[in-house]
Amino acid sequence: MPTTRAERRTNQRLERARRHRLARDLAEPHDGVVTRRMLLEAGLTPGQIATEIDHGAWSRAGAHTLCITSDVPSGHALWWWAVWESGTHSVLDGATALLATGLQHWEDPVIHVAVPNNATVRRLEGVCHHRLRDLGPRTTSGLRRTPPDVAVVRAARWARTDRQAATLVAMTVQQRLVAPDALLVRWQQMRRTWETSVLDEVIRDVCDGAHSLNELDFAAECRRRGLPEPARQAVRTGRNGRVYLDVFWEDLGVHVEIHGAQHFQGTAGLDDALRHNDLQLRDRTMVSLQIPVLGLRTTPEPFFRQLGAALEAARRRLGQAG
Repeated sequence: MPTTRAERRTNQRLERARRHRLARDLAEPHDGVVTRRMLLEAGLTPGQIATEIDHGAWSRAGAHTLCITSDVPSGHALWWWAVWESGTHSVLDGATALLATGLQHWEDPVIHVAVPNNATVRRLEGVCHHRLRDLGPRTTSGLRRTPPDVAVVRAARWARTDRQAATLVAMTVQQRLVAPDALLVRWQQMRRTWETSVLDEVIRDVCDGAHSLNELDFAAECRRRGLPEPARQAVRTGRNGRVYLDVFWEDLGVHVEIHGAQHFQGTAGLDDALRHNDLQLRDRTMVSLQIPVLGLRTTPEPFFRQLGAALEAARRRLGQAG
């Protein structure tokens, strides 16, 4: 037993250093945060935890979460914080679960957490709680989250726009977080609970483009907008998975290629196609437009306006009546 004040101070410093090493080791897999329960199970007492908080070494980030290496959670630590503070049955879901699984090139300012419908959950800044009757399958090892085949369907359902939904579905499949066949099977299991024809079409476009494209009646869409029907249509498939529908107005010199969903990364190609078409419209001798099939599903009007402009310019050039 220490007998002098100096020895007692030395032992206190050594003890605090031990606590800090222990807490850092516990926090390292969780991006700098831990729960009180983790510290207690590691052998610390409530008094020791309170001392470190009072001294400013650690900081509270909620009822259960403590920050060990920073004052507030940031980066991936926010995911741990959101799950811990939302209850023992909560899981990351939707786009956040996809990001935690490895989705690249996507940002979402909101953390999506699913909780049981009858759960009592405090409101957390930056967190959207989705109350579900059935949380469904989940990954319980490590960061609790919904698996990608379920998360992508929910993410698309919760998206703010059809285009955002299409982007999430396309990117998840293209980055191989979920196989197309698995997504189709999961969608068939989940779709009965939602009235969402656009999402149904988008998932089929991304996972089974050739089948979906055969059913896309482009001529009917032209008629509905008062545009002339194309003289010829042909569905084609390539070895690289690209699927497109060639549409011709041969008497007017206008040609359209409708690219399948696999042709683009997410829906970035929608803007590229619109820019390509704008350049083509400057050359009135022969116009060849590009329309991604996801563009027809989510933002059709800009493309049909370009098509109408191309057909009208061709009629004027050839001296035909409108």
